Amino acid sequence: MKKLLLLIAVLAILSCKNEPEAPKDYVTISGKIENQNSDSLFISQGRNYSKTIKVNKDGTFKDTLKVKAGMHRLYDGGESSNIYLKNGYDLTMSLDTKQFDETLSFKGEGAASSNYIIKRALMQESLFPPSLFDMEEEDFKAETAKIHKKLLTHLDNHKNIDSAFFSTEKLALNSFQKSILTSYKSFKKQNEARLAQFAKFTGKPAPKFDFENHKGGKTSLRDLQGKYVYIDVWATWCGPCIREIPSLQKVEKQYHNKNIEFVSISVDNGRGYRNDMNAAKAGWRKMVTDKSLGGIQLLSDKGWKANFIQGLEINSIPRFILIDPSGNIVNADAPRPSSPKLITLFNKLKI
Repeated sequence: MKKLLLLIAVLAILSCKNEPEAPKDYVTISGKIENQNSDSLFISQGRNYSKTIKVNKDGTFKDTLKVKAGMHRLYDGGESSNIYLKNGYDLTMSLDTKQFDETLSFKGEGAASSNYIIKRALMQESLFPPSLFDMEEEDFKAETAKIHKKLLTHLDNHKNIDSAFFSTEKLALNSFQKSILTSYKSFKKQNEARLAQFAKFTGKPAPKFDFENHKGGKTSLRDLQGKYVYIDVWATWCGPCIREIPSLQKVEKQYHNKNIEFVSISVDNGRGYRNDMNAAKAGWRKMVTDKSLGGIQLLSDKGWKANFIQGLEINSIPRFILIDPSGNIVNADAPRPSSPKLITLFNKLKI
């Protein structure tokens, strides 16, 4: 009887050892952040899912997430990136916030998909010049054909990503040129409508402002009279705004000591900072410093509701305005810094 019981026990143990483990129905994510922006990470998938992960004082963190497979947004309190999550993944993240896009990376089970997205985003910063939609149609088609080829090559070099995600990306790229041409034609029509909409401001006095200056005190439009004023209305959370910064810095350098002032007005009012205005203000101050933003950096006192913003019907950003030395509007929807049309306009005005 004792031998029989022993045999049963051995078989039970062997049976447990051979039984396959149930698949993990959650994501494990851990890592370390250098120069952390806040005490937490925020991961979301639109309105479907969100979770806040606590980050320790030394930058380390670890948590689990139960998600629906797909693209998610990771936000560190200063900048953000898309990542791909799927239950069963075991990810280790590394990041230095001083070079967010260049250093964000993942290791472990499921890392390939997120790393593909991160590298693609870096590519797109140079692949899609902000002036792309200013091109004539034939030039636009030729340029987007080159972009399409590079994006396809990037995807084909990352066949180890999640198979369903790979198929979705391939499908999207197959219709890339048709979709972007549709967007281009729509943009041209909208641009014509915008020109008509904002033409009514031309030659009229610009609405006044008196906003907080990053360097201290306040700066008003009256303080700048006697020079042309090129205004960039932007926010720290606005991707298209950020992409214009390098071009704006080049134009500022080119027109240094000329009869023109470059003014950037942030409409940060809490978006991207959990509607916390104090956090938004701190984020604005930090970005101006970290990115060494030039010109005159101002913060709108009432965000989008300030008289200057409302008076010029600004409801989307970036938006650029050119004002003459007398304080009258030259163009209420001026060319963006990345557009060659801006230098053409400056030359015409003999700035």
